[in-house]
Amino acid sequence: MTRFPRLYAILDRRCFTGTATLLSAAEDLAGAGVLLMQYRNKRDEAAAVLREARELRHRLLERNPAMPPRLVMNDRADLCLAAEYDGVHVGQEDLFAEAARKIVGPTRSLGVSTHNPEQVAKADQTSADYIAIGPVFRTYSKAHPDPVIGWDGVRQARGLTQKPLVAIGGITRQNCLSVIEAGADSVAVISDLLRDPAKSAEEFLRILG
Repeated sequence: MTRFPRLYAILDRRCFTGTATLLSAAEDLAGAGVLLMQYRNKRDEAAAVLREARELRHRLLERNPAMPPRLVMNDRADLCLAAEYDGVHVGQEDLFAEAARKIVGPTRSLGVSTHNPEQVAKADQTSADYIAIGPVFRTYSKAHPDPVIGWDGVRQARGLTQKPLVAIGGITRQNCLSVIEAGADSVAVISDLLRDPAKSAEEFLRILG
């Protein structure tokens, strides 16, 4: 991944009525040109998460065997390996970055969520390949979100790391370009990709350039 993709799609299992709708959305996103997706499932048992994760990978490989989107597993480094995903993303309450790195090895990507300058600086000293910062704006994807950081928080984070910076939290087609201009390399999106995923992704990619 020479240039970090501008759009990082998050497939949050809570946003879909079943596996079929999740897979359909993923296919639509891939067809629109999305190159990076994260599978997030915090509600199901490990066996169910692994089963669905594998099905997602199989479906996307089947659709585009030459260049499928890169798939990142949220939280679970062990399931990242078992599902043969391209990387894992851990939060502040999840497996410590270096512990996750030991599990997934040097070739898979590792992302770390951060919410303030101290966490960004700490993540910058790890082997993480990229750092996520947020929530930039008010978000409803988490029951108890961290305080909103705004554009200034993105600018501050940009000054603390040379690693690719992914902004997350309340990102929409209306505000995504301003977040990139504040210093982010990429925007992670959940809610604003749910309605008509293909069209929404195409609009994001057009705006982000």
